[in-house]
Amino acid sequence: MVGSRTATAVAGLVVSLAVSVAAWYYFDTFVAFLLLPFVPLLWRRGGDAPPVRECPACGFSTRDPGFDYCPRDGTPLDRRDDGA
Repeated sequence: MVGSRTATAVAGLVVSLAVSVAAWYYFDTFVAFLLLPFVPLLWRRGGDAPPVRECPACGFSTRDPGFDYCPRDGTPLDRRDDGA
C-alpha cells in the first residue's frame, strides 16, 4: 500500500507536469522548475515520527511526547513495537 507522503508527492508531480505542459503549450516555453519541489518528498524517510507509546492496562496509545502516563488510570506508558 502506498503511504500518504508518497501519494502526495506523486499527485504533486502529476499536477506540476500538467501545469508545465500547459505553460509550454500556451507560452511556447518549458517550465521545468515546477517539477522540482516535489522530488525530495519521494526519497524522504518516514522514520521521523515519534514512537507509539501504549498503556499496558487499558490500551490507550499516543505519539505525543507530552504523555508519560495514561490519562485514564495513571499507568506508565510503554513503547509499542510496530514491527518496523
